[in-house]
Amino acid sequence: MKDIQARVNELHQLLHQYNYEYHVQDNPSVPDSEYDQLLHELIDIEAKHPEFKTSDSPTVRVGGEAQSSFEKKRHDTPMLSLSNAFNEADLRRFDQRVRDAVGPVEYMCELKIDGLAVSLKYVEGKFVQGLTRGDGTTGEDITENLKTIQAIPLTLKTPISFEVRGEAYMPRKSFLKLNELKEKRDEQPFANPRNAAAGSLRQLDSKLAAQRKLDVFIYSINDLTELDATSQSEALDQLDDLGFKTNHNREKVKDIEGVLDYIERWTKQREHLSYDIDGIVIKVNALDYQEEMGFTQKSPRWAIAYKFPAEEVVSQLHDIELSIGRTGVVTPTAILEPVRVAGTTVSRASLHNEDLIHEKDIRIGDHVVVKKAGDIIPEVVRVILDRRPSDAKPYHMPTHCPSCDHELVRIEGEVALRCINPKCQAQLVEGLIHFVSRQAMNIDGLGTKIIEQLYHYDLIKDVADIFYLTKEDLLPLERMGEKKAQNLLDAIEKSKQQSLEHLLFGLGIRHLGAKASQVIAEKYETMDRLFTVTEDELVEIYDVGEKLAQSLITYLENDDIKRLIEKLKSQNVNMTFKGEKLSDIEGHPEFNGKTIVLTGKLQQMTRSEASNWLKQQGAKVTSSVTKSTDLVIAGEDAGSKLTKAQSLGTEVWDEAQFIEKQSEINKQGV
Repeated sequence: MKDIQARVNELHQLLHQYNYEYHVQDNPSVPDSEYDQLLHELIDIEAKHPEFKTSDSPTVRVGGEAQSSFEKKRHDTPMLSLSNAFNEADLRRFDQRVRDAVGPVEYMCELKIDGLAVSLKYVEGKFVQGLTRGDGTTGEDITENLKTIQAIPLTLKTPISFEVRGEAYMPRKSFLKLNELKEKRDEQPFANPRNAAAGSLRQLDSKLAAQRKLDVFIYSINDLTELDATSQSEALDQLDDLGFKTNHNREKVKDIEGVLDYIERWTKQREHLSYDIDGIVIKVNALDYQEEMGFTQKSPRWAIAYKFPAEEVVSQLHDIELSIGRTGVVTPTAILEPVRVAGTTVSRASLHNEDLIHEKDIRIGDHVVVKKAGDIIPEVVRVILDRRPSDAKPYHMPTHCPSCDHELVRIEGEVALRCINPKCQAQLVEGLIHFVSRQAMNIDGLGTKIIEQLYHYDLIKDVADIFYLTKEDLLPLERMGEKKAQNLLDAIEKSKQQSLEHLLFGLGIRHLGAKASQVIAEKYETMDRLFTVTEDELVEIYDVGEKLAQSLITYLENDDIKRLIEKLKSQNVNMTFKGEKLSDIEGHPEFNGKTIVLTGKLQQMTRSEASNWLKQQGAKVTSSVTKSTDLVIAGEDAGSKLTKAQSLGTEVWDEAQFIEKQSEINKQGV
């Protein structure tokens, strides 16, 4: 058995090395046939001796048992999105904000890969978890599918614990082969490589995911306490050293002029790449400047994404349809001659509002230019006047709601027409669809078509009715079988346990978004407590303005809403905040509220362990030394961070001092 174990270890080492050379370095040292021979030898050994198969075995690359679903898990820290720039003026404004905040800086320019953002967690050098971005707070656990991506190391060269983030994508070559296969099977081909990558990573059978030949580029480290990088460029170099695949088409530039040159060059060269990009990411290179600039609620202040100009095509506008949103806003939509835009067929495009239609002089029958705003939402850009037909008709918005015939109004200060009838059917249906959506109650399987059927058959009239549904109610619906009905009832039952912020957001209260719902739910903890708050109390909360406070109070004072909440309570829908509150971490006075930096090599624990312990004491652990740093804990070979701390006069402890204080606090039972 020892001989078998030794051979398994040898095969692991060889296969990991050959895989790294081929998929990361693009420099294989052995032919594919030799790699395949060794892999099949390992597969045979593991089949005969399953006790020798490990979670980081090279054989996991071929996929394993199919899953029934993807578990949702919270990110250790939110996966924020980047703010966008669409032209040179936007970029120069970003540069001015940066220089106003920290002075002249170097920038790191990186290609913006058009794929699916993922986070990868490593514990002592082992890949243990991979999540999608999801809503930025919670993602889907797709670990087994990510293991099939050959460029993701299962074991790092150094046994450290941290989280990295990157973009999983489908190379153009893999995309073409996949669609050729789909066409042979008479299946609907994918519209573009991005959709193909997302669909592949959400395959419940990881063997199918393995066949799709995905790839990945890693672009950031979530927690830099394990490394000694002082800049984005150094961090990427250290990722290379650890065995990750980063994009080497990055470039460090001295100023915004260098950024513009880089963008101009890659705008021309993008078509020669073997993968799709949809823009350029620009980051302040120095990590201490990043730390100093910080974040908004949605994005870092020290980075921006320049988006390539959207592809524009010409189509003919045949009609204009109106839709009613859950807040009563009436939105016009152009009905177009179907046309391909940015990889997908488009037959509908947003016209936003009546003022825009008149401003652009859009008429039914016009030939119009269409693009996808942000490469996602189709919109009409302009009319081609010299191709206007003689019978093109000007369009005028109706005076009454197309759903309930209630008179439409325009609220002062708004451009949109709005139906203010609280019993408007279209609004009620849209409100129900919002209530079951992912960021709200997240009732899997209860989609738009089912909601519309349930409403049409008078089975639901408000959100509380959803929790009264029975299998007998569901079975008569179109394409509803026994198993599907039971799965839907199980999802409804599960949703009752959602934390209060999801319920608040799902209720569709005007001006109340997901972030504010979280803040308010954490502050007041229960729905009953919310009914007692005043407008003055609410406006004192950070992130809650006067409009939101007024809207929430008006909503909660409505007798119909009070009856709705009681109806929800009677079905045991959770009315309390169930998440972890930051205020619950009381910590220890020695560290609570302090900003601490760990640097150098610690001997008695990893930096990750030290960081977690400090956070439990209420400290904020950061990666860069700045004027706001309260304490630096320095191990061996501390380097530039220690030097900077000494120059700033920041308090510095060695490991012995830290261990002594940690031991003292642990004995106190804090």
